[in-house]
Amino acid sequence: MTAVERAAVPVDAALLPALRRRTTAVLVASQILGGLGVATGIALSVVLAREVSGTEALSGLAPTATVAGTAVLSIPMAALMTARGRRPGLVLAYLVGALGACGVVVAARAGNYPLMLCGMAAFGAASSANLQARFAAADLAEPQRRARAISHVVWATTIGAVLGPNIAAPAGRSVTGLGLGIPATAGPFLWAAGIFVVAAVLVAVLLRPDPLLTARALAPPEERSPQARSLRAGLTAVAASPRARLALVTVAVSHTAMVSVMSMTPLDLTHHGASVDLIGLVISGHIAGMYAFAPLMRRLADRVGRLSVVGLAAGLLAVALFVAGTAGGSHGQTAAGLFVLGLGWSAGLVSGSALLTDAVPQSARAAAQGLSDLTMNTSAGFGGAIAGLIVAQASYAWLNVAAAVLLVPLAALVLFTRIGSRSRNADGAGTAGGAAADSPPGVRRS
Repeated sequence: MTAVERAAVPVDAALLPALRRRTTAVLVASQILGGLGVATGIALSVVLAREVSGTEALSGLAPTATVAGTAVLSIPMAALMTARGRRPGLVLAYLVGALGACGVVVAARAGNYPLMLCGMAAFGAASSANLQARFAAADLAEPQRRARAISHVVWATTIGAVLGPNIAAPAGRSVTGLGLGIPATAGPFLWAAGIFVVAAVLVAVLLRPDPLLTARALAPPEERSPQARSLRAGLTAVAASPRARLALVTVAVSHTAMVSVMSMTPLDLTHHGASVDLIGLVISGHIAGMYAFAPLMRRLADRVGRLSVVGLAAGLLAVALFVAGTAGGSHGQTAAGLFVLGLGWSAGLVSGSALLTDAVPQSARAAAQGLSDLTMNTSAGFGGAIAGLIVAQASYAWLNVAAAVLLVPLAALVLFTRIGSRSRNADGAGTAGGAAADSPPGVRRS
């Protein structure tokens, strides 16, 4: 046991229900703030990038830089959390995000596009904190309630994330009267920096005792070995489990399809005469689809199984890409497509995150979860970079076609995993066994 773990406050098992509620409340509050800061800044990032770079072909690199920053920071965050717990990792990520937001403002003021991309990459640290918070909620949850714990934290992001795009315009107007030469499209990042600092302070003060360290203290002795918690052990645990591999593919494909299309939608809407306020409403609807229905996705994941909801995610994403890709100049159809795109992302994230947590041992979870975020954000980073080129060289419709191609291997992998589960259970329990194989440990299906 490390010195950090020995210093942790012991928790009696009888006090766990109260601790779970407290931990969830703190994470919910931080998610509201984190979602507000990220959504406020990111809403106009593509438009700001076009203004600073002077070309649409490079505009897609702004959200790509954010996603890339999120990916790059996933591994050091996972290493820090593995060594010292969730709290230090989340605090550091929010503070780096605040620093990045300030960097974007400085770059916009100076008209320096490379500096802006660096700022956007650091800004992505806050997104990494928001993503890791869902796993922190699952640290102390009972096996049959992990999807529920994850969905509560994901849902909480709705409040801030839906408000964010709608306050982007007022945030922009608030800086134009300061006489500092800050473009209106950079104003939201100034607000985001302050919001991230508040979130960091909240987590630093109130997320005690640390949920990950507490879960380890309550784990069986054989799962407390530091060697079992290394990043290599996390990779080994994922490689050894077909369900963990499916979980990684699920969150990667869902996130890549969502980021690629969502990041270029504001630009497509401006091509069809949409105002900044209308763009904010469309993105707000999209974000509502992402987060507001997380409890529904959790209920489905617990009742009908993780694999079934992964399949639902693929179906929703396919519908969304068809609707958005054929919208043309119809703002209403674009909004509908983006809303369903958010639903598909929510189904993929909740079911994939719960499936990964179920599939790997407790000792390797923090490392495996960091690997999951690295995978999903790296793939989404590539998708976002290519998205700008596809729109510049072809069209927004072709971008949706390209995103739809990603769904084919996901659907095939879901099918193969389900067939494998049924085959392994056929001798013991027939159809009921196959259904149980789709459930988290500890859940009895009827």
